[in-house]
Amino acid sequence: MACFITPFIIAVITTAIWRTSKKIAEKLKLGILNSLLWGGVILLAIEHVWHGEVVPWPPFLTAMTSPSQIPVMLNEMIFTGGLMSIAVFTTWGLVITVPKILTRIHKQEEVELSKPFTVIEKA
Repeated sequence: MACFITPFIIAVITTAIWRTSKKIAEKLKLGILNSLLWGGVILLAIEHVWHGEVVPWPPFLTAMTSPSQIPVMLNEMIFTGGLMSIAVFTTWGLVITVPKILTRIHKQEEVELSKPFTVIEKA
């Protein structure tokens, strides 16, 4: 119903940070995070429109037409949207950290290979 609203709110916040503070954005690679968040939000919104859960007239979400469905919608926003946001943040973290780790391992291998061989003489 409304699971895409949670990543949408996070995407708006990270985009605002990205636009206002380029230094922080470059350090944290917020461009990657924004791409992941906005891509997910757009795809989920299209899917919800396709299934008739989002409509072009107020209140826009079909779950808000009945007061009894609002708690279900909020539950979905918190849990499903929250878990999707955590998955996006995890993916972003892996995209940022794995190349750094692989670079360190590769540099360490280069250092070990560049060391001269030591010959151990038997007495």
